[in-house]
Order: sequence, then structure tokens, then C-alpha cells
Amino acid sequence: MKLIKTLAAVAISSALLTGCVFESDNDVIPVREVSVATFNLSFDRFTFEQLVDEMQTTLSAQQTLVDGFIANTLSADDKAKALKIIQIRNVAAIIQSQRPDIILLAEYNNDGTGDDLSALKGFQDNYLSVGQSLNSIDGGDTLSPIHYPFTESYATNTGLMSGLDLNNDGKVNSGPNDAWGFGQYHGQYAFALMSQFKIDNKNTRTFQTFKWKDLPTATMPVINNCDDEKNKIPAGMSCGDNWYSDAEWQQLRLSSKNHVDAPVIIPTPSGDQVVHILMSHPTPPVFDTVTENNKLKNRDEIQFWTDYIDGAEFIYDDKGNKGGLADNAKFVIVGDLNADPEAGDGFIETIDTLLKHQRVNQEATNGAYVPTSFGAEYCFPSGECRQDNPYPNRLTSTFGLQVDHAIPSSNLNIVDSGVYWPAPNEAGYLLMNDERIGKGKGKDISSDHRMVWLKARFN
Repeated sequence: MKLIKTLAAVAISSALLTGCVFESDNDVIPVREVSVATFNLSFDRFTFEQLVDEMQTTLSAQQTLVDGFIANTLSADDKAKALKIIQIRNVAAIIQSQRPDIILLAEYNNDGTGDDLSALKGFQDNYLSVGQSLNSIDGGDTLSPIHYPFTESYATNTGLMSGLDLNNDGKVNSGPNDAWGFGQYHGQYAFALMSQFKIDNKNTRTFQTFKWKDLPTATMPVINNCDDEKNKIPAGMSCGDNWYSDAEWQQLRLSSKNHVDAPVIIPTPSGDQVVHILMSHPTPPVFDTVTENNKLKNRDEIQFWTDYIDGAEFIYDDKGNKGGLADNAKFVIVGDLNADPEAGDGFIETIDTLLKHQRVNQEATNGAYVPTSFGAEYCFPSGECRQDNPYPNRLTSTFGLQVDHAIPSSNLNIVDSGVYWPAPNEAGYLLMNDERIGKGKGKDISSDHRMVWLKARFN
């Protein structure tokens, strides 16, 4: 009952802020503006059970660990857990600070199928529902809790063994490179969705089993790095050979995690409107050895969305339904796409084509509402980022690239956007730059990625 009253109070407050009215407590409250965010949290734990344990740690137990960390009185094991607790708190503070209505959480491990929501429930109950601090471990400047009534986690290919020898080491299921998507266990690097509004699960489409070969742009990786002393060609193979056998190529899945189309029902003053949240987390176009396997797969995992919003008939989902997105559908493509339209190791033209697609709102990808931050401009000069970029204020990662994207459809009225990356003189700077915590940057403090968000206005 207490939770219901709290959610009602939050809803009433929202209605007042947006100028909406309602007749009774049972009515759905219309909203005029909705913010959508994507955030790679870097919660890549050794096991899913580890993440569940951290998320289910009570507030009092958290504080004991944090106090012990500050006083330097913890055992090695407790210190390791304390650092993870601090990371989760800081991530929660970032979410509470920006307060997106809908958020994709990338690198949020699950049980492989997405059925076990215990880690997400713990995140809500023990972190998001508790006011966090803008000052990291110092406390103070407490933020308001935030509640997400609707939460979903999705099945993933990461760590799901293929039953094949995909890395050509002569062994089947010998490690993460023999999984459909790289992962030490099934569920590592998965993603989840949290929302203030109802997620239409009945009409959600997933593409976990879509075959790579069925994408028209798909190219069989071949051995083209032939004289590298550090990366030897496997025994029995030669320069120019196909990396996969014909039988393997027929079975390979495109998604390193999954591609998901989750319709979210937005109550607006003119009635319910559906916005399709299109989620994925393509493999990074690096870590290749004797082929361009990862680079090619990254290209095609992004290409999938270009074809999907084109309404391509060749696409099929996990239920066997064919076709892409309807011509008039509203959407936001969100995720760590591991691709920058100006720099990096991937096929730049593929992400650039998606950002300039005729169905995409160009103001949000190449115009006035491209997400930016002041903090990103300090990234390379301060030494935090590893490389420079032609558009430094658009960076979304500490490795100096714009890889995290929120790409809205042209029929959404975008009125604001940003990257949550405070500059040294802005509140929240310690949430991602604190030398007292590990290396003081990246995953040690919160994440090596930054939250990207945009706001759409409805009539």
C-alpha cells in the first residue's frame, strides 16, 4: 500500500509539472513530455549471482561497507564488494539526477533468459528507491528516489554455447568465443528496460535467433591478417580461407546479445501513443585476430536497424513473424552501438547512414539536439579519454568515442537532449571522477560510458 501511494504521489507531481489534469486516482495521467535514455552501466560481474547479491544488499549493510572502505578497515573481500556497492550507488545517483522516464540499461547481467528479475528488483528497492548522493562516498546533496513500475530483462546470446568450434581451436564449447555472443557465462553483458509507462510485452519483438547470413549485407569473414606474429593462423587453415565452415555460417546468429523492439504505451493529452524502443548492444569492432569478424558483425548489427526501420520484408523475429517496422511508427533506437560516425575502428559509413536515415529526426542526430555535454570537452585534455575526436562535446565514453546513441524517429518532436557528463565545476563530477576509488575513473567509480538522453514532447 505504501508503494502504491508513493507511486501515486510521483504521478500526481508529474501531472502538476506538465499541466495535465485528471478526474480521479484511478485515471491514467497524461504526460506532455517523455525522456528516453540509454546507459551502459558496466555491471559486467563474474557471475549473475554476484550481481544479485550486490543488488539485494540492504541499505544498512551498504553503509557499513562504505564506511569501512573510507576508514580502510575492510578485508580484501569486503573491500571488493564495497567498491561494487559504491559503483552501483553512483550509477543510481546518475539516474536519479537526470530522471529519465524510460531507460535502457546495458551490461546489466541476467540469468540468460531474462526471466529472473531479482537483480533488477534489488536495484529498484535498495538503490533507486533510496536517495543517493551527488558527492559519491562523501554523502550529502541527497537526490530524490525514482520508481520504475515497469521493468523487463531480455534473453541474450552472450555466453550461450553454440555447440560449435567457432574460434577454430579444435574444441567445441571451449570458452566464450564458442558462444553465439561473447560471454563467460550465459547472461553476461545482457540488457534491461525500466519504464514509467507500460511496456507492451505482448507485442514486443525479439530477434535473438535471426541468422547473420539472412542480412543482405552479410559477409563471410575470411583470414586476412596473415603475417601477424602475435596472431597465428589456426592449424589446418590458410590465408584467404573462410573463417567459418558452410555449416557454421548457416547457423550463426547476428545479435551478439539481442535485438529487441519493445513498444511502450505513452498516455498523452491526445490519447495513448506508442513509442517503439529499439534496443541492441552490438559487439565492439575490435579484438579481432586473423579476421575482421567483430568489425563485420558490428557493422551488420547496426545495419539491422536501418533495414528494420525501412520495413524490410526479409526480417523475421523469434516467433516467426516477418517484416520490419510500420511506416508511421514512432521509435527511439537506443544502445551502446560501439560505433562513432567520425572516428574509431568500425565501419563509419554504417552508423553514419543510420544517423542520417530519412526516418530519423536529423535535429537529434546532426542538428541542434545532438546530445552533448560540457564534461566531454574536458575528457581528452585532462587525460581521461584515450583519444581525441572531431566533436569532443559529443563523446559518450572515456575511450574518446561517441558510441552510445538515442536515435529518435522523425515523427517525434524532440525538445531537449544531453549526455550526462558533468564538467569539473558542475554538480555530480565525483560520480565519475574520484581518485579515492580505485583508478578514480571509468568502471571503478561508475561506468566508462555516459548516459545519453533525449526528451520528446507530445501534443
